[in-house]
Amino acid sequence: MKFSILFSSHTGNTRQLAETLKNTLPDSECIYYGLPDQQALEADLICIGFWTDKGCCDEALTAFLKTVHHKQIFLFGTAGFGRSDEYFSRILTNVTNLLEPDNTLVGQFMCQGKMPITVRKRYESMLDQEPEKFQSLIDNFDQGQTHPDNNDLNKFKAIAEAMWKKVNSHA
Repeated sequence: MKFSILFSSHTGNTRQLAETLKNTLPDSECIYYGLPDQQALEADLICIGFWTDKGCCDEALTAFLKTVHHKQIFLFGTAGFGRSDEYFSRILTNVTNLLEPDNTLVGQFMCQGKMPITVRKRYESMLDQEPEKFQSLIDNFDQGQTHPDNNDLNKFKAIAEAMWKKVNSHA
C-alpha cells in the first residue's frame, strides 16, 4: 500500500514525529514526504501531522484537509499543553471533524511538544496577575521542553506499526 506523509510543523515537534514515521514505515511504499501538497493525494493512505493552533490544526492544513477524499487517514500531532489525555482527545476530535466524510480514519496519535521561549516570557509577565494560573502554565512549559521525548517517539512508533499492519491486512 502506497502512503504519503505530510505535516505542518511550527516549532519542529511535528516534523520530529513525521521523521519517526518515515523511519518506521516501509520506505519503498512512501510516495510523498513533506509539507501539504496535492502530490500527497496520490497515495491510498495519507499520514497527516499537525501542530495545535487554538485547539485544532493550523489554517493551511485545514484548507488542505478539504481536498482529501476517499483516503485512509492517520492523524498525528503535537500540542504545547501535555498533561491531559482529555485535551489531546478534544484536539484530535476537532481535526477529525474537519475530514470529509468519505475518508476513513485508521489511527491517531498526540503528544506534548516544546513551545518557543517567548511563550514562557509572556507567562512570566502575567505571573503577578494570577500567580496560581500562570505558575501552572510555566510549569507545563518547562515540562514540555523535552518533548517529544524518546518515550513519546517509541509510543508513536508502536501505534504507527500497529496501524500499518491493520491497513495492510485489509488491502
